[in-house]
Amino acid sequence: MTREAPYLPGVPSVSSAAHDAKIHDAKTDDAMKEGAHDDEAVASMRDRARGAMVGLAIGDALGMPTQGLSRARVAELFGQLPGFAAGPMDQPICAGRPAGTVTDDTMQAFVVARLAVRGHGRVDPYGLIQELTARDDAQIRAGSVDRLGPSTRRAVRQFRRNGELDGSRGDTNGAAMRAAPLGIVCACDAMEALVERVVEADRATHDTRLGHCGAAAVAAAVSAGVAGVPGEQITPLALLAVDLAAGYGVPTPGADVGARIAWACGLVRACAEPLDVIDLLVGTSSAAQESVPAAFAIASLYDDPWSACRAAATMGGDSDTIASMVGAMVGARVGLSAIPAAAVDQLMAANPDLDPLGLADALVSVRLSR
Repeated sequence: MTREAPYLPGVPSVSSAAHDAKIHDAKTDDAMKEGAHDDEAVASMRDRARGAMVGLAIGDALGMPTQGLSRARVAELFGQLPGFAAGPMDQPICAGRPAGTVTDDTMQAFVVARLAVRGHGRVDPYGLIQELTARDDAQIRAGSVDRLGPSTRRAVRQFRRNGELDGSRGDTNGAAMRAAPLGIVCACDAMEALVERVVEADRATHDTRLGHCGAAAVAAAVSAGVAGVPGEQITPLALLAVDLAAGYGVPTPGADVGARIAWACGLVRACAEPLDVIDLLVGTSSAAQESVPAAFAIASLYDDPWSACRAAATMGGDSDTIASMVGAMVGARVGLSAIPAAAVDQLMAANPDLDPLGLADALVSVRLSR
């Protein structure tokens, strides 16, 4: 059963949004084939894909020093968080880390991006768990406190023991935080195929209904943004993806991700202090049914990725993950050109080994070749 307009009053139904998404992706494909507007169409899609990848990393870096803190403590330390900040010395995860540095959230998402390019749009779950295990080994050797999340850590331990995949307890937001590259590489006019690609990747660590639904929602929103779907039609498409994803994985206990996305987006439109309401009612923990709806609610309030990511980072809790999802979704909607160049320069200076633009371009090339 798909979710229709009652979840979001005044917003097009998921069926009409899906139809419009097909039109948008078809226009891009036609432009590619006709040649007349080839460069313009591809440049536009690449700008939005670059916006998603850079927005993801910027959100993560802004949330790096605020993760794990209460919203009140974030306000004490950083005020409205005007820009990148170093990790405070009393921060248990990233004390003293330089301003603008990304966390493992970005690194995992970029691993998925590289695997998706290598797999021509598919992420082999065994390849992913091997990459994550190798990354965890390196973090242990380096004595890093910024390790894998709880669900991914459990799956990696199981893989070390017997070489098998076991994401049956992965009901947190780890799959959602690294789903944006799958949204770039998969077209939203084939939603069933997009969800299947998401579920396939999730099997490595988050093979649960909650894990799949959170990841599918983010991937669908990014895919629609990259396709140029109008903003008001993106959340209904994400809810369609959630409905499809709900048929997969272990049904671990937890509130319905799609219902909470719709509720949270409606909630913030109806109140004067939306961030207060998100903190009080929606929640900012690593639970997929809290952090993913929080990210959608924040993303619905902004057309400026930098402001959106700053707002998300001030929430505390799992703020690096929430801000990275917000950055990916808003960045996909408005493109790299909407992100301040100075912020991008700071990000790249702090993380010289990142290649968000190259990965974005490669993902778009795969998307357009399929």
